[in-house]
Amino acid sequence: MTRQVAAREETAAGIRRPAWPALWLAAVVLAALFLVALAVGKYAVAPHDIARVILARLTGTESGLSATVETAIWNVRLPRVLAGLLIGAALSAAGAVYQGLFRNPLVSPDILGVSAGASLGAVVGIFLSLPVLAIQGLSFLGGLGAVALVYSIGLAVRGRDPTLVLVLAGVAIGALLGSCISLLKVLADPYNQLPAITFWLLGSLASVTQGDLVSILPAMVLGLLPMVLLRWRMNLMSLDDEEARALGVETGRYRWIFIAAATLLTASAVSISGVVGWIGLLVPHIARMLVGPDFSRLLPASLMLGAGYLIGVDTLARSIAEIEVPLGILTAAIGAPFFLYILITARRGWQ
Repeated sequence: MTRQVAAREETAAGIRRPAWPALWLAAVVLAALFLVALAVGKYAVAPHDIARVILARLTGTESGLSATVETAIWNVRLPRVLAGLLIGAALSAAGAVYQGLFRNPLVSPDILGVSAGASLGAVVGIFLSLPVLAIQGLSFLGGLGAVALVYSIGLAVRGRDPTLVLVLAGVAIGALLGSCISLLKVLADPYNQLPAITFWLLGSLASVTQGDLVSILPAMVLGLLPMVLLRWRMNLMSLDDEEARALGVETGRYRWIFIAAATLLTASAVSISGVVGWIGLLVPHIARMLVGPDFSRLLPASLMLGAGYLIGVDTLARSIAEIEVPLGILTAAIGAPFFLYILITARRGWQ
């Protein structure tokens, strides 16, 4: 009982913690990383030239710079950096929702099989040699379909803890879809299809275009909107179901709303970038350390930190070697040791 009281006091102290300095710092860091990502590359570009190109394209005037610089900034780097911003923010927000919803700090956006479903859809598209747009569409539908299947299992199983049923069903469905992916990799052409499948599964923003951003933006807005409008109810969802109902919150209905919103964000992100791990697991931890557990502050902190983190990792991926390093390798190489550091040095339990 003493530990429970102490945990509640620490949670209340975290909610009262001033958050604006950390949020402003995250915004400044994100803006700096955005500019650095546009400037760094095989063709180094000064910040004022970046501003000239963007302003000229938006106003329909001439920038006075070479066509190579304009193409590198507007057609190659800007869509890629914006994709990193959107995908990093989406995965981080989904991770924050899942961790609060399931009251578990080890939960990530793929807990309900959305990443496995999206991966299977993309692998099927590559295996059938479909165009890029069809591959992305199959990936998006595969992620939604996997979570719909897990949701149906959760509705079919009665008399059990619904949260536990969802997690276990997600693990089982994820394993099943993973076996399907492995089978298709065995059957794929080893000289053409298999390398494309492997590279996609490791995650990359190299082929993102402006059209890709337009295609996923509505789904991301639709997924983020319930999180913003129902942010105070998310705080209550992290309580036990009995406590939440005593405060007037119908946990069952809101649980599915938040799951659907987080699934939309994750599926839309994975559909154009491939599987990029660790962001949805690690970034909400860092955001919670900075601003506390209150979801109204945790959400914007997770969005900005996740966006900045993926932009920084993607800049590193295309700069540290002659060939581009897949994002999944770098996010795991950076995220796993940092997560272990947090785990070892943490002096308090996770609220």
